[in-house]
Amino acid sequence: MHKDDYAAAVPFYDLWHEDGHVPMVRELLPLLLKGVRRSVLEIGAGTGLITELLARETPAEIFALEPSLGMRSVLVSRLASDPSTLRRVTVLPYGALDVEVDEPVEAVVMISVLQSFDAEERAALWQVLARQLEPGGRLVFNWRERSAPVPGDLEVMGSYQVGRHTYEVAGQVLEAEGESVTTRFVYRIRQHGVAISEDEVVLTNHWPARQRLVSELETAGFTPEPAPEGMEVWRLP
Repeated sequence: MHKDDYAAAVPFYDLWHEDGHVPMVRELLPLLLKGVRRSVLEIGAGTGLITELLARETPAEIFALEPSLGMRSVLVSRLASDPSTLRRVTVLPYGALDVEVDEPVEAVVMISVLQSFDAEERAALWQVLARQLEPGGRLVFNWRERSAPVPGDLEVMGSYQVGRHTYEVAGQVLEAEGESVTTRFVYRIRQHGVAISEDEVVLTNHWPARQRLVSELETAGFTPEPAPEGMEVWRLP
């Protein structure tokens, strides 16, 4: 998703993600970051749901990268509610392929972001992230093998009550070819069953086969470590 696409999703983001991968990440990520005390780079911080977890579970300085102005605005507002966290989180307003931190970090965390990069971009991404990590540093991200999607009709994926309004996220696969999947999302706000707001986003995500992912990471110099299902941990030598 390009940063301009995020505007429609921002009001729905926390509702949908709290109902999705975030609880699992909250459970598994702290153990995978055990021993990290100095610095963490978070790629694609969004509204700060995982940033908040990183700040709570580690004493590290955090570099939270988020290119979307709308997402970044919510992130900074979240940080502002805790002055101690606000002092140790630096928000970086650009994309992952442009990141350069002042000194190498102990860990890079990337949650539900990898699918935004196609094969060519991923090759560059692994090189960029390797430069940001200190020797022995760890790269942590979530990943699952996915069954091949099939184009179909628009279906409601999530519905959430907010006061007297219902916030609804619907989606449909438009096209699937190789590792690339183009999906249409519709974000609606309903009042008494009538849509009073509706925005549409069409985006293409990329879901490589695991063997392709492993080959890319090994080529970039990473080695795998044991991780629970749904998570990946890779280290630099």
